Amino acid sequence: MPKIAKELSALAVRNLKHPGSTTPSNAVFAVGGVAGLMLQITPGGGRSWLLRTMLNGKRREMGLGGHDVSLGEARERARATKDKIRNGIDPLQEKRDRRKAAIEAAKRHLTFRDTVDKFLADTLAEFRNEKHRKQWQSTLDTYAMPVIGNLAVSEVTKHHMVEILKPIWTTKTETATRLRQRCERVLDWAKAHGHREGDNPAEWKGNLNAMLSKPSKVATVDNQPAVQLKDAPTWFAALRKREGTGARALEFVTLTAARSGEVRGMEWPEIDWNAKLWTVPASRMKMKRPHVVALS
Repeated sequence: MPKIAKELSALAVRNLKHPGSTTPSNAVFAVGGVAGLMLQITPGGGRSWLLRTMLNGKRREMGLGGHDVSLGEARERARATKDKIRNGIDPLQEKRDRRKAAIEAAKRHLTFRDTVDKFLADTLAEFRNEKHRKQWQSTLDTYAMPVIGNLAVSEVTKHHMVEILKPIWTTKTETATRLRQRCERVLDWAKAHGHREGDNPAEWKGNLNAMLSKPSKVATVDNQPAVQLKDAPTWFAALRKREGTGARALEFVTLTAARSGEVRGMEWPEIDWNAKLWTVPASRMKMKRPHVVALS
């Protein structure tokens, strides 16, 4: 064990200085009072306390604080640390355990709002465009955030989910269904990253299906009547007489059987005039593959 050095006074400790260029590394001074208690001074004048002692048969150095810790406090901490070692407690492992517990506690206190931001940042590549991402987040901002936005994601329960979904479950069933799925994905992400434990409160089967009606039973479907084949020529002739970009876009959709979004985003370089082909790039296709359309 280190010998007990001469016990320095607080004034003597304050007067200790780094020797300068002769010692390019940190200088260490024994201050006495407790065996192994040292004051470390950096070349720039920074001060910190160290305890040199034996732990599990090995010589170890343990930090006891910085310049804001007085000499008296440093000696008290040194004595407490040595008492723990004598009682079979590893102060270094104890410190690691506290740090780990603090990190875990911080994870559990991540709010649902911040979790959504982190989830979207991690899954940005999934979104075909910025508009899709904004639509995805807008649903959560409108319906989920007022209820659980500032709540720790670890504290979200199925009762919170019912509170969010029930007001729109029968009136905006499709929106509510998408909202539930999006909450489920965010909460899955939170669990995978250690921010919550247990079952997902937004899961449908074996969970919310016992508290909410089946979507297909309550959804209000407003199907638009399709143009009958026998009426198509008359309808198309009338469409060609209408003016405006919208009418031309609908005419183009009819002739190509393309999706309306593909047509709205169409650009001139996508057309091969000689071959009479329109190639929709993969970036604008749902399946992320280029799509070639023959032009009449």
